[in-house]
Amino acid sequence: MSRYQNFVKNFEKAVLKNKRHIEEIEVIAVSKRKEINDIQLVIDEGHLSFGENQLQEVTKKWLELKKKNPETKLHFIGGIQSKKLSEIVNYCDVIHTIDREKLLPIIKKIDNSILENKTFFIQINTGDEVQKSGVSLNNAEKFLEVCKSNKVNIDGLMCLPPINEPPAKHFQIMQSLAENNHIKFLSMGMSDDYEIALKYGSTHIRVGTSIFGQRD
Repeated sequence: MSRYQNFVKNFEKAVLKNKRHIEEIEVIAVSKRKEINDIQLVIDEGHLSFGENQLQEVTKKWLELKKKNPETKLHFIGGIQSKKLSEIVNYCDVIHTIDREKLLPIIKKIDNSILENKTFFIQINTGDEVQKSGVSLNNAEKFLEVCKSNKVNIDGLMCLPPINEPPAKHFQIMQSLAENNHIKFLSMGMSDDYEIALKYGSTHIRVGTSIFGQRD
């Protein structure tokens, strides 16, 4: 059994345990710092959703991979530099890390024919960590209103809980925020805590190590 097959087996058990439907959860295979050949092996096993956190890696690997595998979906899950946002939107299908008002006018300027096929998430800094990107919890609902007034359609929320705190508390906060604001998607949970995230309604889990193994 391959590492990927082993992950799928464990993932399916976690979905059943949490009384979720497997079709409502998208597994994003985080392929950062992985070579094209490593990614292609996972595609060949039938996986189609992948995540990258740097534009440089997107252009280095995914122009070739998308050409060969047009059915794949690419998620951008890293911090966004304003000057690179247009390129990120052009190359990636889903952007998980919208985190400040400065990005909204840039999105508005992108051609509608491109935007209509894109999905945007707001990154929420649930732990109010100064070293971490994301909209603070206190400003989250206000930021959602600003997005709406700028006609930037937000479909989801994303978080990275503090590493020194139990993630369940942060996932529960995200679930409530999504429900209160009629947000469809929740991007939360990684290799070590995705089972907990499933309990709190995660629709997108970001899994690297369990699929690709340790990074160099």
